[in-house]
Amino acid sequence: MTNSTQALHDLGVSELAAGLRSKQFSAVEAAQHFLARAQAHQNLGAYVALNEEVTLAQARAADARIAAGTAGALEGVPIAHKDIFVTKAFPSTAGSKMLAGYQSPFDATVVTRLADAGAVTLGKLNCDEFAMGSANENSAVASVGFDAPAPVRNPWATDRIPGGSSGGSAVAVAARLAPAVTGTDTGGSIRQPASFCGITGIKPTYGRASRYGMIAFASSLDQAGPMARSAEDCALLLSAMCGPDPDRDSTSLDVPAENFSAKLHENINGLRIGIPAEFFGEGLAPDVRAAVDAALKEYEKLGAKLVPISLPRTELSIPVYYIIAPAEASSNLSRFDGVKFGHRAKDYTDLVDMYKKTRAEGFGDEVKRRIMIGAYVLSHGYYDAYYLQAQKIRRMIADDFQNAFKSCDVIAGPVAPTVAWKLGEHGNDPLADYLADIFTLPASLAGLPGMSVPAGFGEGGMPVGLQLIGNYFEESRLLNAAHRLQQATDFHLRQPGGL
Repeated sequence: MTNSTQALHDLGVSELAAGLRSKQFSAVEAAQHFLARAQAHQNLGAYVALNEEVTLAQARAADARIAAGTAGALEGVPIAHKDIFVTKAFPSTAGSKMLAGYQSPFDATVVTRLADAGAVTLGKLNCDEFAMGSANENSAVASVGFDAPAPVRNPWATDRIPGGSSGGSAVAVAARLAPAVTGTDTGGSIRQPASFCGITGIKPTYGRASRYGMIAFASSLDQAGPMARSAEDCALLLSAMCGPDPDRDSTSLDVPAENFSAKLHENINGLRIGIPAEFFGEGLAPDVRAAVDAALKEYEKLGAKLVPISLPRTELSIPVYYIIAPAEASSNLSRFDGVKFGHRAKDYTDLVDMYKKTRAEGFGDEVKRRIMIGAYVLSHGYYDAYYLQAQKIRRMIADDFQNAFKSCDVIAGPVAPTVAWKLGEHGNDPLADYLADIFTLPASLAGLPGMSVPAGFGEGGMPVGLQLIGNYFEESRLLNAAHRLQQATDFHLRQPGGL
């Protein structure tokens, strides 16, 4: 299949792209290899939709472009999409009964841009319903090979959660079921599952990647980003994904696409890394702290300087986020009423009864919980007390970051307070899940780019991620810092046993 001694699934995006261009193997062979792996490891629950016919047709077209010498940057490289992006060729459900069987008439801009770069779509990946969750235990859609919805499983320990909401995406990369994937990050949903599954993921500056065709949860927070094994691979995907889309997405920034790979190899001697005191308090598990501290020592060896900083409103990010995000969700999800598309209740007496029964049947518990919170904080008499106050504090959180960046170039700390917890461990306690987002929420609220970089292992041999946060449009600096760490360590190369 390949002249290389490595199996195709052990190759990263850049290696696959190079192998395809030099015709060591074909795009059809690569697609077939990853489709076979997806079928062989159905027990993890990563994929919710596969379509071999569509995938192989895309791969044959990629081979033809390679032969004709018109190959794109990602020509023939297989990728998979979080099921929050709409796709013409695959169902788009957002992990919800509400959209069971929904087939979109168009592709999301991110999907189109990656296809334009030559990427071949393997399928759609499981996620928490409407991207609401920190564990990927909230999906209402059955994964490929399953008869009923089931939690996605972490390949490092299948009795543990993979993180959410992009859990299926993180699992697909960690288990080598796809070399790279798309995810979305509203409050940490790229960074946290990347950390829990030992892979690399980046959320760009809010507005860098178009939200057109991304099924909305919280419009002022949702942002698309890539997840892969290395910073080098993430840079290749991010270069294809980003760019202005003003005709279709009013939140898209008029900032030209960048080559995020250009500065990967630059020296980081003298890089000032801010260490926020609030990220290293008593809530941080000792095993996570040890891995993060060891990664920071590596940076010092590479010539970076650690600078103590403060982000004083870190604790407020949880109440602020869980007012703003549900408020926007209650507005966005009002479109799912059984009238134009999606699920509709079978038995009802009038229009209002149809709305009520459709939404009661179609939405899961976590989605209902957030809609109710959101409707409450936006209601007359509470808007000023909750929503308006939350927006004011959000601005202060953003200002805290700008103050910090006066004395540092990037900010580093843990992604989450613990490693991945056991399936069902948080039971019916949604607050336990919410609290796991304490370190990822501040950057989301400020609209800053952030990423998770594999930094070692903690309790039970579970992966730990180092979070890097940059100032607006500083993705290249983050990817450079991550790449230099990955050249000095091998955590991103390690993979779960038995796969």
